[in-house]
Amino acid sequence: MGRQKLEQALQQKQAANQNLFVPYIMAGDGGLDLLEERINFLQESGASAIELGIPFSDPIADGPTIQEAGIRALANGTSLASILEFLKSTKVDRSIPIILMTYVNPIYRYGMEQFAKDCADSGVDGVIIPDVPMEEEGPIATHLKNEKIAFIRLAAMTSPEERLKEIASKSEGFLYAVAVMGTTGARSSHGDNVKSYLENLKKYSTVPVLAGFGVSTVEQAHELSSHCDGVIVGSKIVDLLHQGKNNEVKNLIQGSIQTSIHA
Repeated sequence: MGRQKLEQALQQKQAANQNLFVPYIMAGDGGLDLLEERINFLQESGASAIELGIPFSDPIADGPTIQEAGIRALANGTSLASILEFLKSTKVDRSIPIILMTYVNPIYRYGMEQFAKDCADSGVDGVIIPDVPMEEEGPIATHLKNEKIAFIRLAAMTSPEERLKEIASKSEGFLYAVAVMGTTGARSSHGDNVKSYLENLKKYSTVPVLAGFGVSTVEQAHELSSHCDGVIVGSKIVDLLHQGKNNEVKNLIQGSIQTSIHA
């Protein structure tokens, strides 16, 4: 379980000559009763792992689509504790790696050590915390390491090269390469500087590099994956699931994981 499970799952996908694809969904959007069904659907559609968002009232990294999903989840009474309890009750039937994306405030209120222990008990394999800078990650990083849970770091294009090297050397599971300036949300294109940024991260990182933020089409997934190992897609997946367009989600995943867009 944990980091080892996540890294092995990604290696197996790559050994099968697939681009990696990690969909993001908001836990509790549509109610926790729907979460198990969505996890199974994404797994069957070919996802490499699932990034599960924890709803929070001040999601500074998220654009409008994910903010709205968080509001819907909070209105349903979803909490970090209820999500972990749900994951614990369903972990026996789940094989796909689960990554929690949460801000530091809910973890701090929950208790850092208890959070890490309950993540391990619930079958969580990795954690992403976008608002914890590298200089302040020590306590939570230690607790996650003790429970053998991958601490997935984020890299930003605005960071200097030496900082990117250090972040890449520390990341576990995979390195989350933020491929836009700004918050999450679908984009029509990515800047020309993204190519060299991703390729440099590939040189620095010992784990797969996945590009996230702004990915919404198969074509974008292939363009970015040609410079790294795959993509993370959030807003587009959240929007399509909210609209009940599951077939479009499946087509996006299956088209993106092909190593050739013409495959």
